[in-house]
Amino acid sequence: MSDIKIKITDREGTVHEVDAPTDMNMNIMELTRAYELAPEGTIGICGGMAMCASCQCYVISEHNLPEKSDDEEAMLSEAFNVKDNSRLGCQLHISEDMNGLEVELAPEED
Repeated sequence: MSDIKIKITDREGTVHEVDAPTDMNMNIMELTRAYELAPEGTIGICGGMAMCASCQCYVISEHNLPEKSDDEEAMLSEAFNVKDNSRLGCQLHISEDMNGLEVELAPEED
């Protein structure tokens, strides 16, 4: 197994190209937390259960990602700042075919 590269734009607009392991069953929310790209307590509040949308991100690159689950669709339908390319980071599990993925963290909900 090998690491892949993922670009994450934080909420201040800074782009971070990070190494993402494909052999640890991590997701984009956990990767963001591991690299401390969002202040503590502002992302993944529900622990990755698709119940809070604090890890909402916008998929910038043209990657073929898994379809949204019913739970993800339901949470995004209630979230703020939702766009057509919105996904919950906790529902995007890192795999080798995500190499080069580019995402932007959605603004915090007020």
